[in-house]
Amino acid sequence: MRKINLLFPTLVALFAVLLLTQPVYSASLKDRMAERIPQINQLKAAGVIGENNMGYLEFRAAKQNEALIEEENQDRRTVYAAIAKKEGAPAELVGKRRAKMIEDKGPKGQWFQRDNGNWYKK
Repeated sequence: MRKINLLFPTLVALFAVLLLTQPVYSASLKDRMAERIPQINQLKAAGVIGENNMGYLEFRAAKQNEALIEEENQDRRTVYAAIAKKEGAPAELVGKRRAKMIEDKGPKGQWFQRDNGNWYKK
């Protein structure tokens, strides 16, 4: 439980810093993503979703809250595109880097996808 409590502020802080580079999106995008974190964490803890190797959420069990997951992934696409533009790198690379960060900091009991496409429960 402590890791989940530490993960939330870390993710919020990271996305807040990243979003400061895009003032048009920052307030609404940041707020939307922060509001979704509790529901996303519940779905992760239940094993319904996992973090894939491209930096997006993916269903691991019967689909629940599909709109929530699609909204989160769309906002992540926006963030990755903004970072990619700023860094002059492909958005796909930004997503892969973010996936690795999420995996490294993710708590035990959640699903993650390795680079080779195989899933594992941490």
